[in-house]
Amino acid sequence: MGALPCSKRFPPPTGGTVRTTPREPRQRLVTRLLTALAALIGLAVLGALSPAVALAQPLGARAATGLHISDGRLLEGNGNDFVMRGVNHAHTWYPGETQSLADVKALGANTVRVVLSDGHRWSENGPEDVAAVVDRCKANRLICVLEVHDTTGYGEEAAAGTLDHAADYWIGLKDVLAGEEDYVVVNIGNEPWGNTDPAGWTEPTIAAVKKLRAAGFQHTIMVDAPNWGQDWQGVMRADAQSVYDADPAGDLIFSIHMYSVYDTAQEITDYLNAFVDAGLPLLIGEFGGPADQWGDPDEDTMMAAAEQLGLGYLAWSWSGNTDPVLDLAVDFDPSRLSSWGERVFHGTDGIASTSKEATVYGGSTPGASCSVGYRVVGEWPGGFQGEIVVRNTGTAPISPWTLAFAFTDGQTITNMWGGTATQEAGAVRVVPASYTSTIPAGGTVTLGFTGGKGGTNTAPTRFSLDGAACTTTK
Repeated sequence: MGALPCSKRFPPPTGGTVRTTPREPRQRLVTRLLTALAALIGLAVLGALSPAVALAQPLGARAATGLHISDGRLLEGNGNDFVMRGVNHAHTWYPGETQSLADVKALGANTVRVVLSDGHRWSENGPEDVAAVVDRCKANRLICVLEVHDTTGYGEEAAAGTLDHAADYWIGLKDVLAGEEDYVVVNIGNEPWGNTDPAGWTEPTIAAVKKLRAAGFQHTIMVDAPNWGQDWQGVMRADAQSVYDADPAGDLIFSIHMYSVYDTAQEITDYLNAFVDAGLPLLIGEFGGPADQWGDPDEDTMMAAAEQLGLGYLAWSWSGNTDPVLDLAVDFDPSRLSSWGERVFHGTDGIASTSKEATVYGGSTPGASCSVGYRVVGEWPGGFQGEIVVRNTGTAPISPWTLAFAFTDGQTITNMWGGTATQEAGAVRVVPASYTSTIPAGGTVTLGFTGGKGGTNTAPTRFSLDGAACTTTK
């Protein structure tokens, strides 16, 4: 298709389970199981003959630590499939926008990919800052994909840094990230090769992975494709198996970024199915929908295919693009979603209807069986009383639970009964009291509160329970 640069917009230098494969065919699955059994028996025999040999097994043979890859799928530490549904957030350029993680969670995301800098091109995000980002991800029950952005377009973008430099940055953060394997995926470098000699991507990628493993990293590692992440020359697609095999832990996931190169359904499904058929883990680490000067991405097929195949996706990006066409939220305001944001969060195969919270946080069912009724009981100058009725429309009890919604007119909750509310700007999260902690099948719980307001008191229109959208009733 020609040498297309990445179509996303960047700020000026000053200032895209995962359940990655469907069920395997029975014959291949049986073969895998027999192979694993034979290996287990062999290991037991070796252990009996020589305990030292058994203890010297490779890293990939050890018990899984946190998020990990098995048979081409991203699993949690307990073996649960985890399918990423989330967005990218430009933290390194907007470090003051700390409310953003709570906002994307309230809209149903289960993952956020956070832009960081290793100091090569932009101001370095140091250990204290990265630790705070991880803490905010965990506080908002989000899986945190951390990425170094300085590598973008290496070989074509003169200012770009190397994957080796990015690997050294991660090693400098080892003390911050150790023990966070349940919550953090390390994305070594964003789009770490441009369109110039993309075959040069393979060896530095392998070297960076090995460097992190040698330093003791046990996290799932994510690697981005060349061609500004879009792999339109197929280098990552062709070399993925050799790169995966080079990881001694076997906990490696590939990330394709889909912009205007992917403007037909055939291109999208061919690429995704190539990895699925090979049993290799993949997600759409970035993608766009709005048309640009290079073409019109087919986001509908991207999202539909990801849902059908059980692949993760992370939309670009929450807010702050120099060209705001790809801003999901206008000026970081969750109550002002763009048409792109509405598509990603509330459209067909969108985040609200397909996202499932990680079980390390409690988990939830996509398209939660719930409805919420909200009403103002009374108002007075500067204040009001509200009531929220949460109904379980499913067939099983819900316990415990977290309700999320957002005020749009600066309202604040001052007191609540039936639950405990925490609020950052307009975003509100409510956890139950002891006597409302279980919502029986077909039953309801009622929350009451008093709050402060200005001249306008618009009712919230979107509610989510455990990260999945609820219907709204009068």
